[in-house]
Amino acid sequence: MQQAKYSIILPVKNGGGYVKECVNSILNQTLAGFTLHVLDNCSTDGTGEWIQSLTDERIIYLPSATPLSIEQNWSRIKDIPKNEFITLIGHDDILLPHYLETMDTLIATYPGASLYQTHFDYIDNAGGIIKACKPMPEKEDGPAFVKSFLTGNVDIMGTGFMMRSKDYDAVGGIPPFYPNLLFADLELWVQLTAIQYKITAATTAFCYRLHQSTTKTTPDIKLQQAFEQCVFFLEKLKTKGEDYDKVILKEGILFINHHCMSLSHRLLRTPLQNRDGLTVKTFVKKCKAYADMLVPGNTYNPARQFKIKLAVIVDSNIVFRKLFLGVKKIYAKPLYS
Repeated sequence: MQQAKYSIILPVKNGGGYVKECVNSILNQTLAGFTLHVLDNCSTDGTGEWIQSLTDERIIYLPSATPLSIEQNWSRIKDIPKNEFITLIGHDDILLPHYLETMDTLIATYPGASLYQTHFDYIDNAGGIIKACKPMPEKEDGPAFVKSFLTGNVDIMGTGFMMRSKDYDAVGGIPPFYPNLLFADLELWVQLTAIQYKITAATTAFCYRLHQSTTKTTPDIKLQQAFEQCVFFLEKLKTKGEDYDKVILKEGILFINHHCMSLSHRLLRTPLQNRDGLTVKTFVKKCKAYADMLVPGNTYNPARQFKIKLAVIVDSNIVFRKLFLGVKKIYAKPLYS
């Protein structure tokens, strides 16, 4: 086998049928010179046995000795031997055959970049295309990337980014203190973009699967904790330079408001016995505190916004809440858009 330049890293636990499609998409790359590192977290569905049955010398199988949390398994990435460049992939996502070839051209054209990305499609359970990702500019520095995130003008996923192994290790890898790693990839990409800049190919080169994802199945309390960690990261980011401070001061309220609305309505749709004592009113108060942290002296009051105020009222009244949950069984969409 020729000297490998790229490491494709696949953490997995019970990948089912999706992992086979994912692995085959990796092994079918048009560009040679890569290894596939499978971090198997004590799968019990035959995933490990299937991986080990493959006779491809590019596969490096790395099982965990004991069951790990998702945070612990992904943390192993920092400590394993890797090639010069790495990319991470979810076990249910797919690389199109030209993904590595596209990345190789991008790196050769922009050797000074510290993070590389391509456009991608969202797919459903069966692999059918749902929609394309939002268009991304070719080049973004750290503050520009943060602005895109805060304003909701970019789709950020854990799959598809390419980076140097030494940079990944230097920033500490994907931060493990985000519950279920929600928002953790955002912090990682911002840290890597800040080293130099991010370059994105116009080519669509991978697919991200939308289904019962970690976000949809994560308990409300963990979602709120992850959101809070992201707010703390943004507060710390303001000290990294005037450009970051300006972006966060200008766009921070928009970010807080979006998540205040979405997480409030998500909580409203959760039965009381599954909430760990959370209420919409308490969370909305926290969002005001987050806004004051990021944008001191602001006049933002989430409780005065109609959709958020409505969520607070419904959640605070047992009759309204029961009626809402009854309607929810018939009408599955959230009350916000």
